[in-house]
Amino acid sequence: MGALFRRDLALLLSGSGGGAPGVVFFLAVVAVIPFGVGPDLQLLSRIGPAFLWIGALLSTLLSLDRLFQADREDGTLDLLLAGPLPLPLVVLAKSAALWVASCLPLVLAAPFLGLLLALPPLALGATALTLLVGTPALVLIGAVGAAVAASLPRGGVLVSVLTLPLAIPVLIFGVAATNGAIGDLAPFRAPFLILCALTLFYGVLGPLAAALALRQSAD
Repeated sequence: MGALFRRDLALLLSGSGGGAPGVVFFLAVVAVIPFGVGPDLQLLSRIGPAFLWIGALLSTLLSLDRLFQADREDGTLDLLLAGPLPLPLVVLAKSAALWVASCLPLVLAAPFLGLLLALPPLALGATALTLLVGTPALVLIGAVGAAVAASLPRGGVLVSVLTLPLAIPVLIFGVAATNGAIGDLAPFRAPFLILCALTLFYGVLGPLAAALALRQSAD
């Protein structure tokens, strides 16, 4: 499992797996928002956390379509299906590598990009913390869609269609937790704990469902 994680991470960081485009897309989306919204700093600071989360979600979607497709094309996936490592652990290792290569840079960049959106210091930290906790759930949800679309020649759109509805609760509670950290109208603790619970839930269900989809597509 460790060797598979290191292999996938090396491929993603070398640029052949598609991790870098998601990061660049996230930077582009967040950077153009102030030009569209205008110089209203209060409005920017109010909607900034939501745009950071939406940018992270869209960037993650860009990276998902090649999660299994490249291995399907070069035959590696067939070896993994027949190998001794349980398929859910294969999915978990590949998802972890994708998260480190594609989502961890988003988490690290979020506080700096938040400055462009006039976020207060507390919101910068809260946004980074919620993205750190919530983005693994996005990857694990997307792994299921990527597994379903792995056998299709152009499954990138299908991955987004399957992933977006399931990712909405993660998006809602991620933004709610961030807003709760900077406002008095809603608490931070409750939505943040729900966000943690969603990540744990998809951490168990995602690899199992993706493994089942990969097994069905191979039969």
